[in-house]
Amino acid sequence: MLDADDDADTGAAETSTPEDETPVADLHLHTTASDGTLTVPDLPDAARAGGVDTVAVTDHDRIHPDLEAPVTVHDGVIVIRGIELRVDTSEFAVDLLGYAVDSTPELRAELTRIQTDRKERAREMRSRVERRLDVNLDLDVREGVGRPHVARAIEESEADYDYQGAFDHLIGGGGPCYVAREITPFERGVDLLSASCAVVGLAHPFRYPDPEAALALTERLDAVERYYPYGRPVDTDRLDAVVAEHDLLAVGGSDAHDTTLGRAGPPREAFERIAARLPRA
Repeated sequence: MLDADDDADTGAAETSTPEDETPVADLHLHTTASDGTLTVPDLPDAARAGGVDTVAVTDHDRIHPDLEAPVTVHDGVIVIRGIELRVDTSEFAVDLLGYAVDSTPELRAELTRIQTDRKERAREMRSRVERRLDVNLDLDVREGVGRPHVARAIEESEADYDYQGAFDHLIGGGGPCYVAREITPFERGVDLLSASCAVVGLAHPFRYPDPEAALALTERLDAVERYYPYGRPVDTDRLDAVVAEHDLLAVGGSDAHDTTLGRAGPPREAFERIAARLPRA
């Protein structure tokens, strides 16, 4: 399938986590290995500032190259090596979260294919923007590159577009400089992650065009993202029913692309169930 969307969101400031359920972990964040601003050395201070003592690095379609094991400890903070993998359900794309990745050769081969596709896509979008606007973009086409990098390059160029304007008028879905990408089929993505990860879950179910269809996919999974900063009311009762129906782990996190962690995440009781499935550091 050609992807109709990708890693354009930067996360909302609000959290759907009830006030009496304080997060003890942030299990969804992005680093400079994809489209975030955090580095691995930044994680301990960012975690403490956010009031959490466990984080999961879930970069887009990439396993962080500087995390040497599925679970490690950095300056007193537990860091789970994870991934956020976009997959195609044939009706729409969804994101899968894999935790405590110990990758198989098959997963590594698929991620290499995806990263090659990402780089080719970024080069083509850069060319289209440069031709259309008669500007030069300073874009580092590297592993983990995505549309946010293109948007930042447009904003920093002589073009008359800011970051959001670049998405709205140029590189958003259907835009004149948009290029789709090839993503992994859902069943294959589940198989690859299940063979490589201690826990596989569905990310942010209420961000998809058909949340009920997305939630139905959890039959094949271990977890669903229950704690997420949508910035709007969502049907948490429905989520809790799905968790109970399929005996799922209730994961969650801030989806931070910046340095602010702890906006959302599982409270202690929910996290203890998750931790029981993870290898020790």
